[in-house]
Amino acid sequence: MSIETATDFTLLPLPLIHFGPGRISDLLSFCSSFGRNLLLVTGKHTLQRSGRLTALLEEFGRNGINCTHLPVDGEPSPELVDRAVDLGRTKNVEVVAAIGGGSVMDAGKAISAMLLHHHSVERFIEGQEGCLPHDGRKVPFIAVPTTSGTGSEVTNNAVISRVGPGGYKRSLRHPAFVPDIAIVDPELMVTAPAGLTAASGMDACTQLLEAYLSPFANPYTDALACSGLERFSRSFMKACGEGAAEVAVRADMAYAALMSGIALANAGLGIVHGFASSVGGLVGIPHGTLCATLLAESTRENIEQLRGHGADHPALIKFAKAGEILTGLPGGNIREGCDRLVGRLEEWQAKLEFPRLGAYGLREQDFDDIITATRSKSNAVGLDSSSMRRILTARL
Repeated sequence: MSIETATDFTLLPLPLIHFGPGRISDLLSFCSSFGRNLLLVTGKHTLQRSGRLTALLEEFGRNGINCTHLPVDGEPSPELVDRAVDLGRTKNVEVVAAIGGGSVMDAGKAISAMLLHHHSVERFIEGQEGCLPHDGRKVPFIAVPTTSGTGSEVTNNAVISRVGPGGYKRSLRHPAFVPDIAIVDPELMVTAPAGLTAASGMDACTQLLEAYLSPFANPYTDALACSGLERFSRSFMKACGEGAAEVAVRADMAYAALMSGIALANAGLGIVHGFASSVGGLVGIPHGTLCATLLAESTRENIEQLRGHGADHPALIKFAKAGEILTGLPGGNIREGCDRLVGRLEEWQAKLEFPRLGAYGLREQDFDDIITATRSKSNAVGLDSSSMRRILTARL
């Protein structure tokens, strides 16, 4: 049986992608091509501890680049972005570079998008009351991931968060926000701790699966998703354990994350990322951890609902194909392939001890508000409130 996908599609632009060990050495020349006043956004710890930050700042100084360094911690809030934009204007910033995980790249992307505007970033966030359309004008932006997860180095959105009652986790989005240049250097990822590697890796896996199963998938995104899943399957557990320091292993994970970013930007995401917005706006759970703890149960629920539409539903064929890739066990029927997929995801969940939602303060009495706020138009199948409640309950 064939796997059906859309034949009509539109593709977003890609950045100029430089992938491979040692490619961070190109950052200076890329920044110089845009101007002499650089805003460098990083996380607060990893780059500093490795000694790379000091070396970079010294290199920029020797070569006449006026570098303003902005360390950020956690997911970017509207206030963080607005303060950074004010700082950038006083420094006449001509180019923004972000070196870090998904939150750091989202912060850099949002700052680049707002430097030429005088409203608060909150006025442009999707779903906010009175949201204004952004015209796409921005300062050039260079993205350098240090984790293998979000794929933000190739996407057109920046996730902005306000956590707490009435909080949200939503996107600032425009096709022009795709970074101008992406430098993907797996050498930057070899020091990522095991917990971060596991959580960010499961984010990439979730994005690959959800984009592959999206009703808006197409042959292009399917090819990228399957290619990413193959590399992910080969190296995920190695990256979380004995192979963490191997550049080839980290390169596989970086590739999987890169493919996930391109695929999601063009096909959309499913119920796990729907929960990422509603749950993530209420409690302070890291995005990768949320994906890691919900993926197996969400996949099980999707498959069960699809089986009600026929044993050979096209989406079930794709779930079975994903199970084939992630287990390395070809053959068998559709049901077996789907069951293998759920089994592999549950195996990773158990081995890596992904925390439950309750560990971050989520309560059963929060479920009604979460379900009401959860949107997932790109999920493999429509899920009603009972289905969503089952997923949350199973992982509370």
